[in-house]
Amino acid sequence: MQIDSTDIEQICKSACEVVKIAGTFILAQAGRVTPEQIETKDHNSLVSYVDKESEKILVKGLSEILPRATYLTEEGTVAQAESALRWIIDPLDGTTNFLYQLPCYNISVALEYEGKLCIGIVLDVQTKELFYAWTGGGAHLNDKPIQVRNNIQLADAMVSTGFPYYDFRLMDNYLSTLRVLMQKTRGIRRVGAAAIDLAYVAAGRYDTFFEHSLQPYDVAAGIVLVQEAGGKINDFRGSEDYLFGKQIVASSPAIHHEMLDILLAHF
Repeated sequence: MQIDSTDIEQICKSACEVVKIAGTFILAQAGRVTPEQIETKDHNSLVSYVDKESEKILVKGLSEILPRATYLTEEGTVAQAESALRWIIDPLDGTTNFLYQLPCYNISVALEYEGKLCIGIVLDVQTKELFYAWTGGGAHLNDKPIQVRNNIQLADAMVSTGFPYYDFRLMDNYLSTLRVLMQKTRGIRRVGAAAIDLAYVAAGRYDTFFEHSLQPYDVAAGIVLVQEAGGKINDFRGSEDYLFGKQIVASSPAIHHEMLDILLAHF
């Protein structure tokens, strides 16, 4: 199947409507999940029926938009396969926040076309802020264009990150990096939802975000948002293995190289 820029824009906007439906479902379940309905997939990795049902809603709606597309999803409620068109989905990013009734949990949906990400959608379920972007179309927040914050120094930057919660092999590297950034930046924030972190970089709320041990469905949509908003993305080594390489740093161009230098020095 061949798709052009007009197709991508329409697919993105149609997918946004599907994401909103799943978001409505998640919000209706907030505070209703009992301890007995929570499963532990791995150390500190929780899941409930809400994650799984949200994923089913997304797959059903997205399949109607692109019937031939395949899927890479966190919960695996549908067959996982590669193809020219593939949706990459996290049906509830920030599950722990959701289960503890804390702010910041979202849906993250991206589309990959012939191996390249071309659509990214992130919905903050509680605030109903909808971030979306498609290749060549720029990044948007609730129909308004957004851009990364530029012309700043690292000393004026707001940094976001995610703390290790299951892979602690790089703990010392992480702590030494935080020690430097605490002294050189405006401040560091951690909300516990990587897709929102990336969306906030795209919107200029954060100036940079870095984290390791992430999965493709954590970052795929946010990558499109940041790139279309004018930001830079690499892995910690400065290469482009940030979708499957489990390390990502996304920044305003003004401070990106300085962030890379710090990460290279400590990792």
